[in-house]
Amino acid sequence: MTNRICHIEIDEAGLARPTPDIEQERKVAIFDLLEENAFAIPLRDGRVVPPGPYRLRLAIREGRLVFTIACEDESPVGEFHLSLGPFRQVVKDYFQICESYFDAVKRLPPSQIEAIDMARRGIHNEGAAVLQERLEGKAEVDRDTARRLFTLICVLHWG
Repeated sequence: MTNRICHIEIDEAGLARPTPDIEQERKVAIFDLLEENAFAIPLRDGRVVPPGPYRLRLAIREGRLVFTIACEDESPVGEFHLSLGPFRQVVKDYFQICESYFDAVKRLPPSQIEAIDMARRGIHNEGAAVLQERLEGKAEVDRDTARRLFTLICVLHWG
């Protein structure tokens, strides 16, 4: 399939060192994303878009989320910037619920862990929906891809 991401890189310049839990979330998100994803660049202004698979580099620069996209052979496809403002509250909520979840796994019974995990998934879905909305006209992603990319956006926000 050509409409997919084949490589992902996180620009760590200026990022705080992640906790082991955050690092694990990142590794799982990248693994899952590369295993299965849907990522397409729509036509813009009638220009031809090189076919995928694509290499994606995520960064935060000057308070903006930066997607740098290249073809598999590393030839540039484009770059777009998204304001972080629409993500701030949902990322904050996600970190709070993740903290509760990681704490719960260590000391609470499975029924309570399950309730916290359901809330965590709900906030994760909300973040994925915000991302899909913000990507409109720039990139087309399915819900699962948006969820995994949202996890990586949270990793970029860490610290």
